[in-house]
Amino acid sequence: MGRRKVEDNNIRSLTKIAGGTSYAIVIPKEYIRKLKWRERQKLVLTLHGERITISDWKP
Repeated sequence: MGRRKVEDNNIRSLTKIAGGTSYAIVIPKEYIRKLKWRERQKLVLTLHGERITISDWKP
């Protein structure tokens, strides 16, 4: 499997996690750095029709 073309860099695959009850998508590290997210940070996922919004969790 080769590298993706630059224009296809934002296409990601959905992966089933061991155990089969969860899925994962790898987010580019450049996005994580720009958003200033950290490992194990709590995030909120919101479903809007066919779109998912991921945002920082605010207690």
